[in-house]
Amino acid sequence: MLIRENPILLDGPCGQLEALHLDLSEAKGLALICHPNPVQGGTMLNKVVSTLQRTARDAGYSTLRFNYRGVGTSAGSHDMGTGEVDDAEAAAHWLRARRPELPLILFGFSFGGFVAASLAGRLEQQGVEVPQLFMVAPAVMRLNGDHPLPERGELAVIQPDADEVVSPQAVYDWSASLARPHELLKVAECGHFFHGKLTDLKDLVLPRL
Repeated sequence: MLIRENPILLDGPCGQLEALHLDLSEAKGLALICHPNPVQGGTMLNKVVSTLQRTARDAGYSTLRFNYRGVGTSAGSHDMGTGEVDDAEAAAHWLRARRPELPLILFGFSFGGFVAASLAGRLEQQGVEVPQLFMVAPAVMRLNGDHPLPERGELAVIQPDADEVVSPQAVYDWSASLARPHELLKVAECGHFFHGKLTDLKDLVLPRL
């Protein structure tokens, strides 16, 4: 049976946010996926985001991906910082309100890695545990004291070693500086957008779900 996501609009801080929601009746958890840089054309339909959504679905998670403010039909305009984290928080609360008994895990690609990590830290401060956070080719240079990482839960950082957008060495140095336990997974001969390597990405994520 073909399982399709449903297009929805949910309430965000700047108005409605465009999203795609998949609700599995026997879901073991909830997965929120954050997309890359909107200024550079990133949307929830990005192929890495789509791969992460399908991977979470195949592992038995209900999923939600969404467009930040100013992307697609989402209201508002780009903030390129805290505003997108606010949007992600609204999406997370919408998703959790429908299945409050299920755990929430977060995925973020590129700029979305910054958003997902910031959201995970924010939710933890609110008393919401995030058991797993996946940061894929993350924009770690955006993370600072205003956007603390969660202290608990599993953290996996997946970094292409031939990334032409995010410096692999910057991610490796950031990883080495982290005091908290985490997993750094390097993808050989792979560029930022995982051209020809989407199966490799799925093969890294799926067994960890």
